[in-house]
Amino acid sequence: MFAFTIRRLIQMVVVLWAVSVIVFLMMTFTGDPVFMVVPIDATQGEIDQARRILGLDRPMIVQYGIFLSGLLQGDFGLSYVFRQPAFDLILERLPATMEMVVVAMVIATVLAIPLGVYAGANPGKPLSRLIMSGSLLGVSLPGFWVGMMLIWVLAVEFRIFPSSGRGDIGTVLGVETSLATASGWHHIILPAFTLSVGTLAILLRMTRAGMMEVTRQDYMKFARAKGVSRRGVLYGHGLRNALIPVVTIFGLQLGDLIAFATITETIFAWPGMGKLLIDSIYRADRPVIVVYLMLVALIFVVINFMIDVLYTFIDPRITVK
Repeated sequence: MFAFTIRRLIQMVVVLWAVSVIVFLMMTFTGDPVFMVVPIDATQGEIDQARRILGLDRPMIVQYGIFLSGLLQGDFGLSYVFRQPAFDLILERLPATMEMVVVAMVIATVLAIPLGVYAGANPGKPLSRLIMSGSLLGVSLPGFWVGMMLIWVLAVEFRIFPSSGRGDIGTVLGVETSLATASGWHHIILPAFTLSVGTLAILLRMTRAGMMEVTRQDYMKFARAKGVSRRGVLYGHGLRNALIPVVTIFGLQLGDLIAFATITETIFAWPGMGKLLIDSIYRADRPVIVVYLMLVALIFVVINFMIDVLYTFIDPRITVK
């Protein structure tokens, strides 16, 4: 286990270094940031001076060295728009995004697992077919359309939920979160459900496929013959063995939701880092974009590492070397 951990940590460092190279090249060839920090009526001398201050007059390899050194020190520079450290701006918005993602994943998991188990154990029943038809809709419908329909029906027509904003902020164990207030929960339901629809459908279909596979195994029939209840066989024996692909998809979807919650946050005016990214792209705020991309890459590699370790707890037959 120790050797596996060291090997995976080295792989994580290599992946993050590769991402840093890609991000640097992408930022280098997507416009000149000098014009974001100088006045519109700046003279050529002022433009050249700004370019020297930013280090853009140096060879590209030297620029990358400065860029990498800043990453290692957590210094991503100042936002061109907000004139604040870009890293601090992302950290301010991260809790709002994580709140929505966590609630969305809870909704998706709580609904997908039992529905997937039922659909996999009873593939021919009408309710099972209805569940699978619903999951097909969930996979097919674009998230922005789902969000707009929810706003129209539940916020505009029936006025059950608010259409935008995060609600009041409370404190739990010293952590400020909207989940600590009734207003926060009232505001988070619509965006979280919108974000969860696609993940719910994918997890449901994966759970169903896994259950259909394991229900044909001899150990399932043997457990039933021993007198174990059908529910006990499905959840105690079948589900655990069907969870490996589900856990993989869960980890990937969790990373996807964190990285690509931008559309949902924009639709519901949710003050998360996804909305900040969209605003930064519109304004060519390069430091904020760099922080976002590197943070998302870090989240993905950490989640994948945790999923690999979790495999051994779900199925003891899996060993890491």
